[in-house]
Amino acid sequence: MKAVAVHYARLLVSSVVLLLVVITILFLLLELAPGNPLQALLGDAPVSPEFEAEMAARFGLDLPLWQRYLIYVGNVFTGDLGSSAISGRPVTELIASRAPYTLVLAFWAMALSTVVCIVLGAIAGRTRRRWLDASISGGSLVIFSIPNFWLGLMLIWVFGVLLGWLPTAGASPYGESGIQLRYMLLPLICMAMSQLAFKTRIMRSSMIEALGQDYIDTARSKGLSADRVLYRHGLPNAMLPMVTIIGLSVGGLLAGSTLIERVFSWPGMGLLMVDAINQKDNMVVLGVTIVMTVMILVANVLTDIAYGLIDPRLRARFTRSGGAQS
Repeated sequence: MKAVAVHYARLLVSSVVLLLVVITILFLLLELAPGNPLQALLGDAPVSPEFEAEMAARFGLDLPLWQRYLIYVGNVFTGDLGSSAISGRPVTELIASRAPYTLVLAFWAMALSTVVCIVLGAIAGRTRRRWLDASISGGSLVIFSIPNFWLGLMLIWVFGVLLGWLPTAGASPYGESGIQLRYMLLPLICMAMSQLAFKTRIMRSSMIEALGQDYIDTARSKGLSADRVLYRHGLPNAMLPMVTIIGLSVGGLLAGSTLIERVFSWPGMGLLMVDAINQKDNMVVLGVTIVMTVMILVANVLTDIAYGLIDPRLRARFTRSGGAQS
């Protein structure tokens, strides 16, 4: 138990350090970017020097860079992400209003891509070097090579313009709030497709490796049917790498959501970030990036915990480490 506690303590410390590095790099990049946040706040209308100085003091833009950085980092670790220079609303409030849209879309995209990839990857691994395996592998490679934004535009053109079956923008009809399934289908399919292609290739390789192990030969020698060998012994062991892939895919989903939300005008955190970048609203850009980074770090920690619970070899390694230390 001591070895496990040390492992997760190190994981937590490394996650906090990584978050601090991300904040530092992004803070400096936004400072070096062309454009003046104060000018974006004031607009093109002429203002007096006194009013300009007042607004700079209000948002802390009159302080030295190092002082603004230290103040911001301290505020972040107390849950204060600052205020938007455009709307004046707290960044945490803006993100809280947009996060459910991104999380719902990312969750269902992950669930859909994972379920389908397990089925397709298992079929491809079982029918290795046959036409079905070649079709699944080739199709996965083609889909993986298609950029998300181009796929989204094609989905809009086919299902929204040509056929007129599905709406192409927003999460619900104009004037209504919440998420409706008809509005979520196209961005959901677009987000799930690239994840599906990548996971299917991984699942196929994992299934081929699992079916080549000695315990599979032992199960076959006992007279077990091919289906029983596949679903009872091959598939559970082939699923172990998928735990890691699912955790790692969180970053890809959140990063890809920015383009997809822009294409489909989906009112999530990605669209909020794009609008903030265009308006040079640095506090919002920083806030969204920090929240996404925290989500990715939490997903990685949960993946590490889940893998330790599922894989008996990892538990045995921790047990031996703990016994050796004691």
